[in-house]
Amino acid sequence: MAKKRPQTKAKRPQPTDADIPVVGAREPCPCGSGRRYKACHGRAAAHAVTELVQRPFEGLPGEGDWVALRELVPAATVELTLKDGLPEGVPSVTLATVLPMAWPALRRDDGSVLLGLQNDTPSGDISRDLADTLRRALEADPGTPVQARRAPADGPRMQDLLAAEGAFEPVVHSGFEFWVPDPENAAPEVAASLERANAAAIPTVKLTGVDSAYWCETPEKNHLRWVMPHPEERLLDALARLHAAGRSSLGEGTRLVGSFRAHGLTVPVWDLPSAVTADDVEKPAAEFAERLATALASDAPLTADERRARGGLTNRQVTLS
Repeated sequence: MAKKRPQTKAKRPQPTDADIPVVGAREPCPCGSGRRYKACHGRAAAHAVTELVQRPFEGLPGEGDWVALRELVPAATVELTLKDGLPEGVPSVTLATVLPMAWPALRRDDGSVLLGLQNDTPSGDISRDLADTLRRALEADPGTPVQARRAPADGPRMQDLLAAEGAFEPVVHSGFEFWVPDPENAAPEVAASLERANAAAIPTVKLTGVDSAYWCETPEKNHLRWVMPHPEERLLDALARLHAAGRSSLGEGTRLVGSFRAHGLTVPVWDLPSAVTADDVEKPAAEFAERLATALASDAPLTADERRARGGLTNRQVTLS
């Protein structure tokens, strides 16, 4: 049986925009335990999980991008449009992949709200937990973070709070400068923490020609990870048809290597040569989308070659959520 970790009674500093204690999820916990923050006090919200909602972002504009920002993208923000409009004194609400100290949310000095997406959540419904955090952030005092808690079982979900017609347009950043209003003049310790967080962020670009596809750069090769909304079995059949026909690549040297599940959606992944940039893959991705649409429309039984291709794809499939 694992030993129970000692708890600290140290209080977290209360931040202002002028002096935010910036600690990323992968940085040492400020309590002094020596563990990374996400494995120490950043786990405070990770209580017993209730029944898991398989597709927590279903029905929200840009469901695929919600999944990508939750699982794939290091640094990104999205301006959110509330169904009932912004309360007085709240100039904006911004969804962010991750916040300083791994806070669930932050009410800034100017009254604006930052809502973190990549946090552990207390229940099995990410959408309900996010909505509860957002509602409390809208009422928090300016300059304070919002801590995690288990949302009331009858509380609203993000689908209840966000305008259905609102656009969901992620802005992918090269780093976490959006944490502070004036990063160039930040305090030395804040600047150092930002530098460490930025150094750990994998360069990522959102494609413009297709939905919810993200190119990323790694030392040995690049990748394209594409969140797709199609029913999983039909999508895997379609990918198998294309793979067996030699039409699943995105150009010379690229290869469809498998897929993973995340929050109820399937995410095919391609390996790309390190020389292939996001711009290079825009046209091949758009052409692949056309081939995929044709394959998705087919109801013909899979051939033996297609079944083998499908088996190879499913054998390499993992589930993230």
